[in-house]
Amino acid sequence: MVLERSLETGTDEMDFAALLEASFAEKQPERGDIVTGTILAVDHHGLIVDVGLKRDGVVLRKDIEHAGTNVQYSVGDDIDVMLLRMEDEDGNLLLSVSQASQLEDWRLAETLMASEEIWEGIVANANSGGLIIPFGNLRGFVPASHIADLPRGLSEDERRMRMNGFIGRKLNLKVIEVNRKRRRLVFSQREARRERREARKELLLDELHEGEVRTGVVSGLRDFGAFVDLGGADGLIHISELAWHRVKHPREILNVGDEVEVYILRLDAEGKRIGLSLKRLQENPWAHVEQLYHIGQLVEGVVSRVAHFGAFVSLEPGIEALLHISQMADTAPEDPTTFVHEGQRLLMRVINIEPDKQRLGLSLKEVTGEESDRWNDRAVDETSDDMDAVSADASADVSTDVEQADDSNLSEVSVQLDEQAEVGAVE
Repeated sequence: MVLERSLETGTDEMDFAALLEASFAEKQPERGDIVTGTILAVDHHGLIVDVGLKRDGVVLRKDIEHAGTNVQYSVGDDIDVMLLRMEDEDGNLLLSVSQASQLEDWRLAETLMASEEIWEGIVANANSGGLIIPFGNLRGFVPASHIADLPRGLSEDERRMRMNGFIGRKLNLKVIEVNRKRRRLVFSQREARRERREARKELLLDELHEGEVRTGVVSGLRDFGAFVDLGGADGLIHISELAWHRVKHPREILNVGDEVEVYILRLDAEGKRIGLSLKRLQENPWAHVEQLYHIGQLVEGVVSRVAHFGAFVSLEPGIEALLHISQMADTAPEDPTTFVHEGQRLLMRVINIEPDKQRLGLSLKEVTGEESDRWNDRAVDETSDDMDAVSADASADVSTDVEQADDSNLSEVSVQLDEQAEVGAVE
């Protein structure tokens, strides 16, 4: 009998320990949490609410008034409250109905963030740091760094004026942060715009077909190419697809805002990339290269780029040929830059043509001394003619100035003679 009682006592102690451990394992409510409680009392001071903790909580009358609702509270009603302070100066557990009333707004914000859905809001106010957006009973914030329509590098006054210009405007926004405890609700216009453009790009990728021609507007220029807006989504014209000749920077061909027809070169649905081309809509000069040039022909060209193996030379119309280092002189220079330089005009001989590979080889050393002298003499004569023309124009200007000066001097002499005559008469 004593043994049985001991076993029962041991079992009770184990059950109690398990319950105690389980109670500690449960997450205790913390400040900022929203919990559901039961109203125990209603008076002119506010509400007494049981929230399942060691002591009851208090909702002050001013908090109920701040909630701005016409709800009538009665003893026994369930109510959502926020834990404002676990213990105030009077030792009370302080609760808030007004802040808990925002629960649905917090939940909606969390849903929007999880789904990455775009939400439209109206700007209520602005400060130097960003925009204030009402969200139900909450106030969200769009940091300046997440405003898509705010240019960089503005002065303080320009920035303030731009920010105030957003007040009253509707913006497409994406929720990027929800923190109930810190009461932070942060939006991004930039992310929303990127999301919209990505969605539009997916639709465009379904609509477009490689090889077709579309009209777009140049939206941006970079060192590597130009972006073209095809109607809410951008495609890229790589710098190598701007023209058949070598282009150093897209600004040589295009300006932001230009309306252009582009050739759909490549579509990458997985990477969501649209490759475009301008040069595919232009006649390929290599298609007629054999009609324009032949082996042994003397040609003029301008060095467009120098590499360690030779120099690229621009020929008309839009053909870039290669002057290999071995064709620069009988003894090839170790460094091509000591022999030719960018922008230099040269007389060369065509030694190789491969239209299918778009290659044309040139040679300097195959040009005879007599051919080079005649070419140089002609260049000197042309330069001399140009200088004579400039000199003639200058001489004409000088003659005109001299004539004008002579007229002026004659006028001065005439005035002086008249003055002397008047003096003589007086004497």
